[in-house]
Amino acid sequence: MIIGKDNVIKTKSFLFFVRIVNLYKFLTQEKKEFIISKQLLRSGTSVGALVRESEHAESKADFIHKLSVALKEANETEYWLDLLKETDYLNELEYISIQENIKEILKILVSIIKTSK
Repeated sequence: MIIGKDNVIKTKSFLFFVRIVNLYKFLTQEKKEFIISKQLLRSGTSVGALVRESEHAESKADFIHKLSVALKEANETEYWLDLLKETDYLNELEYISIQENIKEILKILVSIIKTSK
């Protein structure tokens, strides 16, 4: 695996990134859904990218800013997932599974940001 075991948010956001990419493939190939899935892909993958960027932040303020943007992207991702569920592109089981992941990432990001401030 590419990621380290010692950084929980880095690991979880990377694994979530992989799930989002796979969900995007499923939505476009199987469900023929292209609009919402593209938004989900953009916001869902940016969470992990911003977490990775925060590792090399120029300052504490920059670190907090990058994780705050990651938090916003995670929140947007949750919105797209909710919308996919309500429009029946995701069934209950699929939704619950990935919803648990994004909720956990949101909680961790909030905790890191609060602690860092």
